[in-house]
Amino acid sequence: MIDQAYRLAEGAGVPLWCQDEAGPYQTVPYPGLGWQPEGEPVRQPHEYIRNGTAKLLTLFRPATGEVRGKGGTNALNTVVHPWLQEQLTQVLATLPTMTLSEGERPALARWETWLGHPPREPLPPLRLILVWDNLAGHLSWAIVRWLFQHGIMPLYTPLSGSWLNMAESLQRIIVRRALAGQQPQTPGEIIRWLEDTLAGWNQIPTPFVWDGKRRDRRRRARARHLGGSAATLVAPQLNLA
Repeated sequence: MIDQAYRLAEGAGVPLWCQDEAGPYQTVPYPGLGWQPEGEPVRQPHEYIRNGTAKLLTLFRPATGEVRGKGGTNALNTVVHPWLQEQLTQVLATLPTMTLSEGERPALARWETWLGHPPREPLPPLRLILVWDNLAGHLSWAIVRWLFQHGIMPLYTPLSGSWLNMAESLQRIIVRRALAGQQPQTPGEIIRWLEDTLAGWNQIPTPFVWDGKRRDRRRRARARHLGGSAATLVAPQLNLA
């Protein structure tokens, strides 16, 4: 369903967003390239103080590259859920008013397609799909009910399948740009650098494509590694003679 949502939901008029939390990031030297005078390489101190950690909350729309983010010192449900509700409310306010009835909308814009059955109680029109990690707090009825009541369908990544959340791909880029070659002294510095990098990203956002050219290259590479003939024995025991 997540694969289908990435490929087809936006075309059916249902925006898709991904949410994730990155970190924790410590106040330690981070490896990476930097600008230094020739012959004067950057020198990191041989000791450092562990002065706390920082985390990054992200809400990412792959189709446009837009990202909403916030740094903090923790990612408890009491922090993540109110922030997510605030951001999603703002996103929903920018969407056009729904004028079509449920039966007139494309199949991928109906609740039944994603739930697997008609809604058991009246719900507002489906407005948005949210790809989310399969954490216990994200499954609480309070937040799930809030999502349904606001026309948002959550799709949870399976266990050991967090790579299906494209927010993780974006976070790796943001964190590398913000922290590579740096040595933050406080969590506040980390938070500021991460948020500044997000602001810079949104100046010229890069859309992400699911099942694009890179995946085709990986598929071809695996085929080359396998090599050999595609023929197999119908009765392998005959080979024992």
